[in-house]
Amino acid sequence: MFAWLSRKKSAADIERTIVGAIEHHDAGRLAQAEAAYREVLAADPRHIDALHFLGFLAFQRGEHGRAVDLISRALALNQTNARAHQNLGNAYQALGKREQASACFRKAIELKPDLTEAHYNLGIVYRDLGRRDEAAACFKEVLRLRPDSAEAHYCLGHLFYDEDRLEEAASCFRQALSLRPEYPEARWSLALARMPQVYGAGEDPARSRSDFSSALDELARWFDPARSAAGCEAVGTVQPFSLAYQEEPNRELLERYGRLCVRLMAEWQRAQGLSARAGRTGDAIRVGIVSSQLRSHSVWHAIVKGWFQQLDRERFPLHAFYLGIDEDAETRFAKSRAGHFEAGPKGLQQWVDAVLRQRPDVLIYPEIGMDPTALKLASLRLAPVQVAAWGHPETTGLPTIDYYLSAQDFEPPGAQANYSERLIALPRLGCYFEPRSADATRPRELGIETDRPILVCPGVPFKYAPQHDWIFPEIAQRLGRCRFVFFTHWQRALSERLRHRLDAAFAAKQLDAHRFVTFLPWLTNAAFQGLMTHADVYLDTIGFSGFNTALQAVQCGLPVVTREGRFLRGRLASGILKRIGLQELIAASEQEYVDLVEKIVRDAGWRERIVARIEANRAALFEDRAPIRALEQFLADV
Repeated sequence: MFAWLSRKKSAADIERTIVGAIEHHDAGRLAQAEAAYREVLAADPRHIDALHFLGFLAFQRGEHGRAVDLISRALALNQTNARAHQNLGNAYQALGKREQASACFRKAIELKPDLTEAHYNLGIVYRDLGRRDEAAACFKEVLRLRPDSAEAHYCLGHLFYDEDRLEEAASCFRQALSLRPEYPEARWSLALARMPQVYGAGEDPARSRSDFSSALDELARWFDPARSAAGCEAVGTVQPFSLAYQEEPNRELLERYGRLCVRLMAEWQRAQGLSARAGRTGDAIRVGIVSSQLRSHSVWHAIVKGWFQQLDRERFPLHAFYLGIDEDAETRFAKSRAGHFEAGPKGLQQWVDAVLRQRPDVLIYPEIGMDPTALKLASLRLAPVQVAAWGHPETTGLPTIDYYLSAQDFEPPGAQANYSERLIALPRLGCYFEPRSADATRPRELGIETDRPILVCPGVPFKYAPQHDWIFPEIAQRLGRCRFVFFTHWQRALSERLRHRLDAAFAAKQLDAHRFVTFLPWLTNAAFQGLMTHADVYLDTIGFSGFNTALQAVQCGLPVVTREGRFLRGRLASGILKRIGLQELIAASEQEYVDLVEKIVRDAGWRERIVARIEANRAALFEDRAPIRALEQFLADV
């Protein structure tokens, strides 16, 4: 009576089942669709459509590894299915495997040149790989095939924005909004993409600040109660990163910005029914670290690595949430030291769930302001105590952040007024930092003449404010033959803007910038230290100081000249110099800065004495456990 159980499905039965599965899938009935796909595969394990669509369903559920396996099996049976190649590319993209994803999208386009989704997704991958011209070509091809694609206009706008082509970016965002008026990401981007990263000659930072202030009011009005629920998608798509590079008080602006972010994310949190869970009972304090820079990066080396090296892991087990994709030896070290290590890529809901599962007592964000997902998470209340650190050395303005970790040597008197959070100034430099090794790279190997003074200018382009450009031709005029060594940013357009400004500043003094200024490609850490070992002076950026590079300069015995700033971000190098008793290298004004550079280069005896003191005292900067012990006490107290 059970003979029907062993009856083999006919081809017609299989066809009816697959059609029904697809109908369930299209209607969003994923459980029924999966059951039907599995029924087909039980009868025919090589059924191409069942493998492909079950893989796509796995992708929709966030099971990206399983999606790759199933769709790859389908493509092994038939390589001519363009949409299967596209969906395989989607799964690889979600796994952070960009090269594999791009190969899949290119194959899909080869098979079906008018497949707009493949062009669009290939543009996203190229953008993430830094292949920006190719990304722009992809988005333009999408618009040729489908002129009503608001998303392609939006993505093209962000490519322009990243190059400081703000008018073109705004035009793209407006076009996206004309096609899709309720597009929160485009509205946010249009409102906040007002400040260039690198100012051109004649551009007024004060005007940009005023525009940004007006944009905040405009955006707060647009996100009325009816739109607030969708606001979480927009938060962080453009961040006021550039504000920190103006030596002005930013607390009021950032508090307004922070309140908007928290309001919109709170709507999302309420809709999801989420709340922070109390930390576990017991002696151990569970410390969560949320960062996109658990890799070889300035934030990791300056601040976070020391926590993983030195915090008492029995008392303060670390739960790391790595928002980035790229993995290197530093990432693997973080994994080896963490009690729990969670890595991306993940969506917002997945990250929130991952954090809440670990029930942190204290959640630390080392660099709020540099990553959209970090900002979204920091705008939520996911732990009883939430803390920011100076990876981006500026107040967050977020009501959800309770404390700000800084350092005694970096903060001016009355510094609390600069922060919306409660300021915690850890002892001395506030961090545990180990010396980094150098190699034998010499300036001549880098194409730098050794018959003249070498002045290392290590800042990224947006650290150089236009009002200080005159300093470089002034130094050149005083010294005569010398060479300023700058470094080309990965976004070359930003370095070109700085180069044009310098050309104009030198021309104003009847000097040819090309005789004095060199832009080198970005160097490895070891090669950079090798260059500094043979240089004459390190010129710190004014208003937004260097930290990692200044420490490396001191390690190499290279004199550092800095002008102490008004805020934490302008006092990093001066804090280092004070710590080793070299206050005479800290200028009180730009004119004094120029005088100091000239004295170091011209007065060989004084320079030798400075170098000797650097070498005698620099050990005080490294492997300092006092900040770690103070951090442990802070964690225990809160």
